[in-house]
Amino acid sequence: MVMRTDLRARLRSARAQLGAAERIAAASALMSSLEQLPEFLVDARVAGYWAVGGELPLNLVPGRLRERGQSYCLPVLAPGNRLNFALWTPGGAVHANRHGIPEPDPAGNLVQPRQIDLVLMPLLGFDRRGNRLGSGGGYYDRSFAFLREMPRPTQPLLVGIGYHFQELPGMAPESWDVPLDFVATDRELIECSPRS
Repeated sequence: MVMRTDLRARLRSARAQLGAAERIAAASALMSSLEQLPEFLVDARVAGYWAVGGELPLNLVPGRLRERGQSYCLPVLAPGNRLNFALWTPGGAVHANRHGIPEPDPAGNLVQPRQIDLVLMPLLGFDRRGNRLGSGGGYYDRSFAFLREMPRPTQPLLVGIGYHFQELPGMAPESWDVPLDFVATDRELIECSPRS
């Protein structure tokens, strides 16, 4: 059985080998997948992320949402190694957090995880049952732990974002993992099912 640390290293390496042109093409193709999801077209508050370390970029998402009058939020580190979110528009001010990831100033526009309608989450690996392999910090699992006790799908809807080659045949979930409702890749939108 492959350990999660080994799996993370392998998937990070595969992601790092992509060139700029491949990333740009994947970001464009991702939009086609996301726009198959009705919630992406209408939900008022959509949370995304600032792509780092080769993550699939969401650079086309904020502008598309803004055209439809939807709000876009970025993660902001919160006490207890959790995430809150802050409203952000392209060109808005950001500063690097302790991990070097840009985040907006939360003053006056802080949004709690329970107030988000749809969350686009970065990942290193995924399977079709909704299991997500993240970077190992547990920020998303802690922030959305309340969803483990709720019938799914519900709000916020959790959508993993990754390249098609990050799909794994299956993963054994940890007790603290919060499963995804969907995965959107550069090739398809996957509705996750625990029975897949």
